[in-house]
Amino acid sequence: MPKPIIAGRHLMVLGTFLLALLLYIDRVCISVAKEPIAHELGFDDKQMGWILSVFALGYALFQTPGGLLADRLGPRRVLTAVVSFWSVFTALTGAVWNFASMLIVRFLFGAGEAGAFPGISRAVYSWIPLKERGLVTGINFSGSRLGAAFALPFVAWLIITFGWRMSFLILGVIGIAWAVAWYLLFRDDPVCHAGLSEEEKQYIIANRQATESNEQLKKQNARKLDATLLFGSKNMWLAMGQYFCSNFTFFFCLTWLFPHLKSEYDLDTLQAGVYSSAPLVFGAFGNWFSGWWVDHIYKKGNWQKSRRLPAITGFALASIGLFSSIYMDTPFTAIACLSIAIFGADMTLSPSWSFTVDIGKENAGAVSGTMNMAGNIGSFLTALAFPYLQSWTGSVEPFFYVGTGLNLLAILLWMFMKSDKSLETY
Repeated sequence: MPKPIIAGRHLMVLGTFLLALLLYIDRVCISVAKEPIAHELGFDDKQMGWILSVFALGYALFQTPGGLLADRLGPRRVLTAVVSFWSVFTALTGAVWNFASMLIVRFLFGAGEAGAFPGISRAVYSWIPLKERGLVTGINFSGSRLGAAFALPFVAWLIITFGWRMSFLILGVIGIAWAVAWYLLFRDDPVCHAGLSEEEKQYIIANRQATESNEQLKKQNARKLDATLLFGSKNMWLAMGQYFCSNFTFFFCLTWLFPHLKSEYDLDTLQAGVYSSAPLVFGAFGNWFSGWWVDHIYKKGNWQKSRRLPAITGFALASIGLFSSIYMDTPFTAIACLSIAIFGADMTLSPSWSFTVDIGKENAGAVSGTMNMAGNIGSFLTALAFPYLQSWTGSVEPFFYVGTGLNLLAILLWMFMKSDKSLETY
């Protein structure tokens, strides 16, 4: 077989990048459509808060089950199923008629999306050499940020042109198309993929994590994952805690930033969409930079530092950006500060997900899903905290103080995380 122009594992990463892109286009659509939905169905801000947060609740609760399914059934079948499932409920969002039907549809939409990143993690474990893991993780998460950034002005245009109900239907059809392509083109183990060269198969086998483990670790990895093992690990709890803090910051940009900018600075829909997309683009930059930095430090022989240093730097930047944004009085300067915050928050993703694959190994799907569950409990609380804190205090400032404090707490948690220790040993 002639050597392909693009390596097969890089095409696999293109597929997961597009999945992350789609994941967040579908997710952010509800934020952009908030005004026409609230106007047509008579929802107030607190009801919209519940609608935004109920997605995060469904997303959080089904993270670990989604990861377990990916570990047992393989990411080919699981990602095909979950993308099809959430795409159906994306389309059905355009058919809701009252508050209860909206809550049910958005909860199930979140439950469907829950299997996506754990499934991607399991695919990364089988396909990507350990020394390439950081950058690949960064690229995948940058897809989610670019997806959200692209979606804000694009979905704003879509809603103005076709209406909010038809916009959700169009996005649902795009998701089904991705699921069909994934099932036809992807295989769980690169060894079984007929399109891969023998040279690349041998390279992957020689460099992926399992071949670098010693015999003792292989025996430990063979132990069946259960709740005692999962929640008895300090590493697991620390990863969950810091990811809760990270998502608290990011989810604000995904949900309340758009309507907050629009009302605070009296912007029209397209202006608010353009401003709101800037932090997400900086989030993509944060993912790329952090992914490169993780691999760069790892190749110098310091596994622990390759996860810890980028994460701590990211949380420090997130703290500074959130705190500074409180004192800005124009949309441009406020967005500049929030862009620094999201750049920093997204710098924590590559080390976080690389960390869960490090300690989870064959159980990478379940371990990463459990961390993401905790993170999305943070998302759930963010969507509620913003309108409720504003209602109780008459100001948005307390929300930003809470976010700043959580980012500082995450720095402390990372000081105790150990990427070279398995679930059984720490």
